[in-house]
Amino acid sequence: MVKTWDPDQYLKFHGPRIRPALELLARIEVEDPATVYDLGCGPGNLTGFIQDKWPGAEVIGVDSSLPMLDEAREKWPDNQWVEADLNTWAPPAPADVLYSNAAFQWLGDHDALFVRLLDHLKPGGALAIQMPRNWQAPSHVAMREAAVASPWADRLLPQIRQAPVADPEVYYDLLRPHLSALDIWEVEYLQVLEGDNAVAEWTRGTALRALLDVLDADEREVFFDQYSAITQKAYPKRADGATLYPFRRLFMVGTR
Repeated sequence: MVKTWDPDQYLKFHGPRIRPALELLARIEVEDPATVYDLGCGPGNLTGFIQDKWPGAEVIGVDSSLPMLDEAREKWPDNQWVEADLNTWAPPAPADVLYSNAAFQWLGDHDALFVRLLDHLKPGGALAIQMPRNWQAPSHVAMREAAVASPWADRLLPQIRQAPVADPEVYYDLLRPHLSALDIWEVEYLQVLEGDNAVAEWTRGTALRALLDVLDADEREVFFDQYSAITQKAYPKRADGATLYPFRRLFMVGTR
């Protein structure tokens, strides 16, 4: 069984992964926060940017993945890193900023979860969330196609998530009554990926991992090759060798 999260695989495409995180960070207008929580902090690749924005803040990372947190601790040994399930986690005292880049798409029941998090903000504090919303893209449709055609469909199909992130207006209606201000927007990035088999390697670090985790080593190799063949047809290399991968993301910054 592979590790649930592989920091090295996740960071293969560091540039396009970090761009939306920085754009979300730039839209948070809280001044001089005392406590900032990075929810789903992963390997700590955003910690330096958060601390640069708010030098006086205590930046605390929260994640459920020990491999990710171990890597974060190596980079930032003086910071606090908390292993916790975001479904139930709460800060010990109200926070100034709850920031999350590409984590909450893995969790369900957003109606209850997001409203609960707002209760743990100070007045004037901000909840800032970015989530991928590209579950109908060819890269994700290919997961179901490859799973159905494989000998392991009974194990693979239950791992495929259909639409874990709702439309923007759903979140607007959910959050706006609890906030003094809400900024909500979407961006579709035309990501330019380098390397062979780029889209399959991208999803291998995120959505595809749940399918690969239920297979043994030999099965995993066969399935990944089958999935890769589909994605390489859907996303062919351009004349310069790059692969274009359109990717839609949802952003929300709510001020209490």
